[in-house]
This record gives sequence, structure tokens and C-alpha cells, in this order.
Amino acid sequence: MGRIAVFASRNEGKLRELRALLPDWEIEPLGDVEMPEETGATFYENAAAKARFAQSVEPGRWTIGEDSGLEVDWLGGVPGIRSARYAGEDANDEQNVAKLLEALAGAGREDRGARYVSELVVLTPEGRELRGTGTLEGEIATESKGSEGFGYDPVFVPTGESRTVAELGNEWKRAHSHRAAATRTLAAGVGEAPGEM
Repeated sequence: MGRIAVFASRNEGKLRELRALLPDWEIEPLGDVEMPEETGATFYENAAAKARFAQSVEPGRWTIGEDSGLEVDWLGGVPGIRSARYAGEDANDEQNVAKLLEALAGAGREDRGARYVSELVVLTPEGRELRGTGTLEGEIATESKGSEGFGYDPVFVPTGESRTVAELGNEWKRAHSHRAAATRTLAAGVGEAPGEM
């Protein structure tokens, strides 16, 4: 049996992806508690804070924190750590995408470079921190296309591809996404950690 870990997130899409990316783990969502406000200045700081919060709620457990988002060159790295809240605190994916397309209305293709970034932080029951980082380079399309994935996937075209992540689909994303890359680097470190469960 693999490790059992608590994932500090309310994002069902991220939970599904992590479960697919870490099939030997049993990943449970954090219980019905209010998540703390994300106050970190970087994806890593927010991911680490989530993992620490989960361990304060579930002491002695493996815990996972993750923070990710989209950095757009023409916008100076925005939306960045505010990707999920780009169009407002209660914004949904469609509203965030619409605001992004509006912000890029005057940008030519050469100005639409962007990247997805994912930071994963795992805390062992003993409090040791393990980290995984992943990026996916690409550009922002001029309109939404595709129906799979979530977030900005309908407008993100990975480098070397002609279709958006939402068009490429969930199977492609499981193999190539920023979260997949972060999981691979994380797994290498976790394999060296003590405390098999």
C-alpha cells in the first residue's frame, strides 16, 4: 500500500489530477475546515503554508500543499499567484479567462508567451519538507477552445503544439502538464524520505 496523504485544497480538478499522477498514494481531501488566506509572495510560499496548515489540522500525517498559476509575459507575470482570483475573489474559470483575453486584446502573437507554474510541498509525519517544481511553457490563444481540463486550459497552447490544453485533453495533460512535472521531481525526493506508510 502506498502513502496516505492529506491534500490541502478545495480544488476538485487539482485533487483528481494528483490522484492520477500519484496512483500509488491514497490522497484524501482536508476535512471541512476553512482554508487560510493565501498571503505568500510566491507559489512555493503558498504551497508550503497549505501543507503546514494541513499538518496542524491532521498532525502526524503526510500532507500536501500545492499552488499553481499562469504567468503571462506581456502582463509582467500576471495573473501569477492570483490566477484563481484574477477576475475577483469569487471568480470562476470562465470569468478569469475572459479577463485575460481582454487584457491581451492588443498583444500580437509574439507578445503572448506564457507559462504554467506548479509548486508542490509535502510534509512527512516527522515534519520534513519535500518539494516539487514544474513548468509548462506556451502562449495564450486569442479565443477559448476545447472542453477538458480546467482553469486557463482553453486558452493555453503549449510550446510545440497547435491546440490548447483543453483540446489536447486530460490524458495529454497527465503526461505533460506543469503539475505532472512537479509531481515527477517531488516523487524523486519522496522516494528518499523515511517513514513508509
